[in-house]
Amino acid sequence: MRARGQGALIALLLLTPAAHAEDLHGRVQLLAKGGKGPARGSDVRQAVVYFEPASPSPVRRAEAPLEMVTQHKEFAPRVLVVPRGSRVRFPNQDPILHNAFSVSSPNQFDLGLSRQGPGKEKRFEEPGLVRVYCNVHHDMVAYILVLDTPYHASPNADGEFVLSGLPKGPGKLTVWHEQADPWTAGLELPQKQAGLLMARVEIVRPLIPAHLNKLGQSYFRSQRDRYNNR
Repeated sequence: MRARGQGALIALLLLTPAAHAEDLHGRVQLLAKGGKGPARGSDVRQAVVYFEPASPSPVRRAEAPLEMVTQHKEFAPRVLVVPRGSRVRFPNQDPILHNAFSVSSPNQFDLGLSRQGPGKEKRFEEPGLVRVYCNVHHDMVAYILVLDTPYHASPNADGEFVLSGLPKGPGKLTVWHEQADPWTAGLELPQKQAGLLMARVEIVRPLIPAHLNKLGQSYFRSQRDRYNNR
């Protein structure tokens, strides 16, 4: 097994046997920057663990649109996993205007100002990470992970996860968290030494990343300009 990643401390420990060779049991632990103790204020449940077989099968897109809701000046869920080719609707449940947008190529979008209501849709055709912001509120941040594989899971509060029904053969395992650099490991299933996999991942970014509005301008400068032009 090979593991690699930027800005992450990784330890792979074989502990207890897995029930089946095609099931992968593991635990994700988030560490403070520098690897000195557990991270505080970071939610391991927001991590996504996914497996990509070397010989993938076509992924079935969701028939109905998935949803990312704006409520109380937040996106919910904060992290949404989407099969490639699926649609996402962005309902607004606040009595104020929002403007969901992303500049993450090739899945960039701009839904424009949205009042309270069912919201607009966006179809995501290409796999990858989509960083979602609101052009009105700087602190509104969310992520859409468009995957070309059906094998994914999020850890529970203890960091434990299970990926079930994985196909035999080679593939790549990835652990993603919004505050860490992606971690990957090459796997061959069934493993010669089946067991619990533990990934210790270092937190390197804040919960609210620095970003610009959809015009590439500072939120705070735009607010000052609007105030000064009244």
